[in-house]
Formats: sequence, C-alpha cells, structure tokens
Amino acid sequence: MNTGIEPAVRLDRIGKVYGTGPSAVTALKDVSHAFARGSFTAVMGPSGSGKTSLLQCSAGLTQPTSGTVSVGGTDLTALTEAELAIVRRERVGFVFQGFNLLPALTAKENIELPMRLAGKRADQAWVRELVGRTGIAEHVHRRPHELSGGQQQRVAICRALVAGPEVVFADEPTGSLDTRSGQEILAMLRLVVGALKQTVILVTHDATAAAYADRVLFIRDGEVVDVMEEPTPDRVAASLSGHSGSPGRTGPVR
Repeated sequence: MNTGIEPAVRLDRIGKVYGTGPSAVTALKDVSHAFARGSFTAVMGPSGSGKTSLLQCSAGLTQPTSGTVSVGGTDLTALTEAELAIVRRERVGFVFQGFNLLPALTAKENIELPMRLAGKRADQAWVRELVGRTGIAEHVHRRPHELSGGQQQRVAICRALVAGPEVVFADEPTGSLDTRSGQEILAMLRLVVGALKQTVILVTHDATAAAYADRVLFIRDGEVVDVMEEPTPDRVAASLSGHSGSPGRTGPVR
C-alpha cells in the first residue's frame, strides 16, 4: 500500500560497472528497492555478490553507472561531488568494521567531531541522550585506547547519529568484535530503530546479525533475489545455503 511517505532511501534500477571493455566487472544489475523510514534492513550475499556496492551507491559514496538513488527524496545521481559531500556529512551516518576513532580525542570529542567539521555545535541534550542510551555515559572522557572494542563501536554509533541523519549505513559493524560485544552492538542498532525511529541499513555475512533486522535482502550476482520478512537466524542460514524451498514470508523486490 502506498502511504505517500517518501522512503528513507530509494533505488531505481541501479547498475554498477567497474572498469571498461573486456575487463569490466558488473557489480549491480538493475536493482530497485525502497527502504522505509524507521526500518532496519540487512543486506546479505556471498563474497562478490554486490552487497557492498549496493551500500556504497545507496550512501552516495560512489555513483551508480545507471539508474537513480534518492535519500529522503533527493536524487543523489544529480548532485555534484561537493553536494554529495554535504549529504554524506549531514544526512547519512556510517558505522564500519573499523571504529575509525581519533586516538587523541576523548569519546565525547569523537562523537561531536562531525558537527565540528561542519562548523556547528553539537546539541548537548542529544549527545547526553545518545551516550545514555548506548551505555557509555560514564566513559565519555576516556580516549579510545582506554575503551574496549565494544565501547569504541558504541562511540562510533553515537558519532554516526549525532547529526540526526536520515539513515545509518552499517558495514559489518561487528566484524572486529567478540560474540558478546557483537550482540550488544546489534541490540543497540535495534534500539535506535525502535526508540529513535532511525533507519538502518546493515551489510553483514552473519545470519544471527541479520536476524536483528526487520527484513533481509539477499543479493546474488548483483541482483536482489529474495526479500525475507521477520527473519530468524535459522531461516536466514537456510536461505543462504540454498537448502530451504521457502525461506520465509517474502515480498517482491522493490
């Protein structure tokens, strides 16, 4: 049903080709999908399937070769590189496998860094809410080397949220963490979707991680081949292995 609400991210028949001529590699083929506002979507697929290219195109980190990408109704493919930089800084957030914290800054200073780079002051009430919800309020004056891996990733999540982005892109955010810390980070992403109405798009190879999402997009050979609603670890794993004839309640590729 069309609610008239613009999705957080819309992909319309995007393709991505790296290189030219005989050496050209096609990463994405005619992919269309709408990521609803306030939703948590996991993107899965084997190595080389195109899932990272999908994230990079969706976030404005690279332009698709064909098709259009919109964030909150803004066509990213029509923007200059300078305009894209503003979108990346002010309208989207990023969480990566590496924490990418500046070692000379405290946790709080790292969180507020995007605002400083934009020439703005961080909303201190919002910062307090973020560090409170993510459980690092008592660690904000510590530097990265004084924090555990899980705590550093929590700081990175707060940094991604500090500007109030329309969507957060998370690329294997638990890849450098132990199992317990990874589960805590995934629960935190689930929390920001539920409590803060944030939109999260997660790229992962882990069925357990994907099960934290509302739905899972499966990509193979540059195409979205399935969409699973209400995923569980077992159903996601079965779908990935190709041993399940019915991987769950699925919908059309959008």
